[in-house]
Amino acid sequence: MVHTRKINILLVLFTSICYLSGYSQAHNVSSGYQKPSDPQVIANLETWQDMKFGLFMHWGTYSQWGIVESWSLCPEDEGWTQRKPEHGESYYDYVKNYENLQKTFNPTDFDPQKWSNAAKAAGMKYVVFTTKHHDGFAMFDTQESDYKITSANTPFSTNPKADVTKEIFNTFRNDGFKIGAYFSKPDWHTEYYWWPYFPPKDRNVNYDPTKYPERWGKYKDFTYNQLNELTSNYGKVDILWLDGGWVRPFKTIDPTVEWQRTIKVEQDIDMDRIGKMARQNQPGIIVVDRTVPGEWENYVTPEQAVPEHPLDIPWESCITMGNSFSYIPDDQYKPTKTIVETLVKIISRGGNYLLNIAPGPNGDFDQAAYDRLEELASWMNVNESAVFATRAIAPYHEGDYYYTRSKDNKVINIFHLSEGDTYQKPSSFEFTVPAGFDIKDVRVLGYSGKIKWSKKQDKVTIQSPKTDLAYASVIQLKSK
Repeated sequence: MVHTRKINILLVLFTSICYLSGYSQAHNVSSGYQKPSDPQVIANLETWQDMKFGLFMHWGTYSQWGIVESWSLCPEDEGWTQRKPEHGESYYDYVKNYENLQKTFNPTDFDPQKWSNAAKAAGMKYVVFTTKHHDGFAMFDTQESDYKITSANTPFSTNPKADVTKEIFNTFRNDGFKIGAYFSKPDWHTEYYWWPYFPPKDRNVNYDPTKYPERWGKYKDFTYNQLNELTSNYGKVDILWLDGGWVRPFKTIDPTVEWQRTIKVEQDIDMDRIGKMARQNQPGIIVVDRTVPGEWENYVTPEQAVPEHPLDIPWESCITMGNSFSYIPDDQYKPTKTIVETLVKIISRGGNYLLNIAPGPNGDFDQAAYDRLEELASWMNVNESAVFATRAIAPYHEGDYYYTRSKDNKVINIFHLSEGDTYQKPSSFEFTVPAGFDIKDVRVLGYSGKIKWSKKQDKVTIQSPKTDLAYASVIQLKSK
């Protein structure tokens, strides 16, 4: 169940979800959103909401097996991750072989400038990179663990670009992107979370922190120290995107949410300590403690889904370009038309679109991903004024039409979408004008000729221009 401060919203799936996305990764949108009070955070959120479109990247040693990220290590999730026999007959053999992937990880084609160039051309304005997923393998030069890409145990450690987090952050920042650090609060590699004294049963800590407070204290320090590294040693970081919402104070569990009912022990990691440290290191940083309502969930993050209606709080849908968040050989990438439609639906409801592309074991995207980004770039070149620095406006969505407005309310953008594999432009556009808006000028983006239009009461009819428009049409109304 999804909530805003005032109304309940039903989350519906906009695109089909492959089993690789996993029901175990489903996230509710938290109730009880708490608006930030720090002026720098408020300003950062406002700028972030202007950006609309970001790049998400899940990448780790698991890309070598072409499997779902981390989850195959979790006994609870064997049903949908399906461990392959050739990777280990027993669970413990599998874990050993998985951890040994560190010893062969050598993504020599890694070139973050290539990614940044393609993402920027496609209109993406911020990047969120998985610095550490649940498996605990650090894609940054942490001093808290040797299970990291810069360890001598990892072949890529001899590469000048071995600290891939630093390379990605520096490259994208230099190209004008906001920088987001994804970080998993649970860490299934360290003995302070999954203590070898007990077998792991599910995704949660495998001992009771209230019975072993010293061990849990070490885990809290371990996590704090890694996050201190990320917010101290990697230049300006704008977003701290914390995953693993089962690591939370027990009192915050919502018993109406199925996956939260599986949390049986206290896992308070002291977010006040973490958040204050992050803000001291990075004034104004947006903190996203996913699904844990309160001071440290500055925006909410529906996953592989788009809210059916606008939300009155800052939000972002993270959705894969393929079927999986991680690299899968021969993954099926969504058509560019679908990506454009998803973007339009998200921004018309006031959200941001975080589109995930997974690098492969060689350190590069599949060519299909670059093809989609290039096609997006062509569409964005024509229609970007209707996308960026916009906000939602009633009626939001009517039939095939979706609405955004400029922040000064002087421009209204109406997107027309169509069903099917290819975009079908109607002979005429007919839609409702938002209440109180007096039209001075009408444009169809991508067409420079004169537009024939008429208005009757609150309805506008526009004769379609004789021009080819890809994926969606955008009508732009300017006020008197």
